[in-house]
Amino acid sequence: WYYYAYVAPYWKKGETMTKTDLPWDADKIRNMCPVDQYTGGIEHATMHLLYFRFFTKALADLGLLNFREPTKRLFNQGMILGEDHEKMSKSRGNVVNPDDIVSAYGADAFRLYEMFMGPLEMSKPWNTKGVEGVYRFLGRVWRLFVDEASEVAFEQALSIDASKGEEHLACLQRHKGISDDAEPTAEQLKSLHQCIKKVTDDLEGMRFNTAISAMMVFVNEATAWDIRPTSSLRSFLVLLHPFAPHLAEELYAMLGNDPEQIMAYEPWPAYEESHLKETKVSIPVQVNGKLRDRVEVPADMDKAALESMVLASDKVQVHTEGKEVKKVIIVPGKLVNLVVK
Repeated sequence: WYYYAYVAPYWKKGETMTKTDLPWDADKIRNMCPVDQYTGGIEHATMHLLYFRFFTKALADLGLLNFREPTKRLFNQGMILGEDHEKMSKSRGNVVNPDDIVSAYGADAFRLYEMFMGPLEMSKPWNTKGVEGVYRFLGRVWRLFVDEASEVAFEQALSIDASKGEEHLACLQRHKGISDDAEPTAEQLKSLHQCIKKVTDDLEGMRFNTAISAMMVFVNEATAWDIRPTSSLRSFLVLLHPFAPHLAEELYAMLGNDPEQIMAYEPWPAYEESHLKETKVSIPVQVNGKLRDRVEVPADMDKAALESMVLASDKVQVHTEGKEVKKVIIVPGKLVNLVVK
């Protein structure tokens, strides 16, 4: 029962409590509990969770609580194993010291790797080379924003060691392609809103590894942009913030935002379905069921125009020359199949 007293304490130090009083504020508990999400390890489920539920049910039977389950949703996370795929223990000598990883790669890289290792509910082995991979990804994020190559400033941003130098992001030149005035193109909006949708959905489902993959895709695409609209980059940083807060906060300030404004209070970006629609589609073209060509066309191209385009294709004409096209089967946006004899 202690967590009710923890989240809604009623009694103050030095006060006397009688047998009929509760150690928690009953009104606050009704508003705050049951908790929305409880996350714990697999071993946790057979110890603490038993008491967690038992005491709640017992207190509800006594009429002291108006709910019988202490949490609305339970998630059992997997265990991080040693590099030998065994449970970490001093006796096996396979323990990884988090302080060593933070010193070498920074808190952000360490945090990001733990979420990128695989599905949260799975147990998976530690691999230091994997930390190097996400460290390189954060380096690509850095170069998306910053022109000047500065290892010291990058390490400071990752919170590896703030004592390495006095250099600060304010001294750096942001990437020459970043524009405060440029409006995002349709393709840039599509890339951003695909990322927003994927990260938002995956965070809700606690699929952190695939959310990070979506951000990697965005960074790869945005790196190729000659003009990088500030508005799009700012939205991306809000997505990155739960995963790499130190780097996100530094780059957020570098974009010209008030350094006193903590990025965690920025509203979460919402995706718009209108930006997710494909403007062009790649359609496979078959002749008698065999793939002969692939054409890229506007997504809203009508059937007649598509049929004319396909029949005019050099690759298709090789297989239709001297033959009669008996039928043209078009599955809009998916497939064109010519039946010839």
